[in-house]
Amino acid sequence: MKSLCILLFFTVSLFGKENVLVKITEDVPYLYVNHMGQKIKVARIQDTNNILSDDYTKTSRACPPFCIHPTKINDEIQTIAEVEVTNFLKDKVPTQKGIVIDARLKSWYELETIPSAINIPYILIQEADKNMAQKIFSLLGMKVQKSGKWNFDTAKELVVFCNGVWCEQSHHFIEGMLKFGYPAKKILYYRSGFQGWKLLGLTTVVQKENKK
Repeated sequence: MKSLCILLFFTVSLFGKENVLVKITEDVPYLYVNHMGQKIKVARIQDTNNILSDDYTKTSRACPPFCIHPTKINDEIQTIAEVEVTNFLKDKVPTQKGIVIDARLKSWYELETIPSAINIPYILIQEADKNMAQKIFSLLGMKVQKSGKWNFDTAKELVVFCNGVWCEQSHHFIEGMLKFGYPAKKILYYRSGFQGWKLLGLTTVVQKENKK
């Protein structure tokens, strides 16, 4: 749970236009995020001949369990893609209004993740009781009133992702959050997930290297 505390120190700065061959969008060539105390440049790979060469090149996985999930998880939850995620990194994270949540198991997170993401494994909230949910929600900005009532007015907006459209970990995480009352309007579902992020050649970080 200590890793959650670093969310208070995330900062992001956007750099001006320059001659970049492969930009994120036409107006955003790249941006910087602070990830666990390290300044990370988030950009796309500039080699236009680059192709993926790891597990995320797979087109087919056994279904079940790796079935394709629908675009919408919940009518109240917005589904977003890469442009919205990078805008979130630029606009919400530095103002401490938003957090990117990697809902995968710790082993996946440590291998590679999206810059600035913190890890709350889906199983943690899926198997939580009310006391554990309160601890998690409090770290995400929820306030407990004197009456004991949970107040979500200052709770963070969350971008939640897992491995991709074939991964159910985001679904389990979001279901757990909703079960304990986290506002659906403050949860954004990044459906393409890590596979989509890598497919566009966007920067990733390896947690184990950061820990050395």
